[in-house]
Amino acid sequence: MKIFKATRKYEKWLRQELGVFEDDLSFKARIMAENPSAFLRGTFYRWIRLWPDICKKIADAPVVLSVGDLHAANFGTWRDEKDRLVWGINDFDEAEPLPYTLDLTRLAASVELASELQELRIGLEEACEAILEGYERSLESGGKPFILNDENEWLRKAYVQGGKLADEYWRKLEQSPDMEFEIPTEARIALEAALPAKGLEYRLKHRLAGVGSLGRPRYTALATFESERIARETKRLLASAAMRVNKKHKDTGIYYEEVLARAVRSLDPVVKVYEGWVVRRLAPDCHRIELSELGPQRDEKLMLRAMGWETGNIHLGTPNAIKAVLKDLNDRKKDWLAKAAGKMVKATLKDWEMWRKGLFLGIK
Repeated sequence: MKIFKATRKYEKWLRQELGVFEDDLSFKARIMAENPSAFLRGTFYRWIRLWPDICKKIADAPVVLSVGDLHAANFGTWRDEKDRLVWGINDFDEAEPLPYTLDLTRLAASVELASELQELRIGLEEACEAILEGYERSLESGGKPFILNDENEWLRKAYVQGGKLADEYWRKLEQSPDMEFEIPTEARIALEAALPAKGLEYRLKHRLAGVGSLGRPRYTALATFESERIARETKRLLASAAMRVNKKHKDTGIYYEEVLARAVRSLDPVVKVYEGWVVRRLAPDCHRIELSELGPQRDEKLMLRAMGWETGNIHLGTPNAIKAVLKDLNDRKKDWLAKAAGKMVKATLKDWEMWRKGLFLGIK
């Protein structure tokens, strides 16, 4: 069962690189068994090994600084330095120079895998057309970040569900377990540097979040500043799993900070990288948003076009490659993305069925 061998190898590497949260890793294994969408999000290390062989015809495409672990739930909102609400991709744990086609294939596959679970009303071919339309327009125009103002009212309505959920958001954070041990010095420095005032008292919490990064050290600080609740979180970073399978690329660096700096983006000033730790703010309007949380006024075709555009915003961080990317797109058949995504969906479902049965039988 190759999926179990790949997982053991990946987790062995994790343990060699950092102090793994073993309970979180066990929780991740159970989450991955629940549905194919969660499985995809938790197994980028497997995807990056399968993709070059399954999608050979698109694996030699022009290389750009990519998200890597891109999927439809890797989008959310944040506040920029002008306190404007911004929407876009909000996690770059697996950022790496990769063929531009990988991000697009993974995004499209994630939509297909999530379609039944999240009750999406769009087929794979239509979804791919929307993603590619947004992506090409972004590259051709030089990109533009999504500020949730009057111009993007449709997006604001789809993603921002109002203050009624704010209390629930804070309640969940408050109910997270308290940290019962001393956290690493680098993590504490990162958290305290992100707080709005020096010497501010805070409580440390252990928050479960995401799927792919479960098992990595993650610490959340809760505090009150000027009568408002605030939260800051830091998470341990590692070089992308893509680096471990790309024999041509020997660099072992972390690209999180670089992809933020180079992309067409309206940055969250709180997000910083300190000595291998990324720190960010958490708030009801500053967090990742699951597809299941999207409001009833969503337009799925428009949403996927926006996701394609935002992917273009990231790839524009490699300006010297854009001309080659556009030419490559123009030379490809119209259905290339749907075919590639379909193949990866099939491979992912096969692995997921093995994972589910294996976990039931006690194989791990």
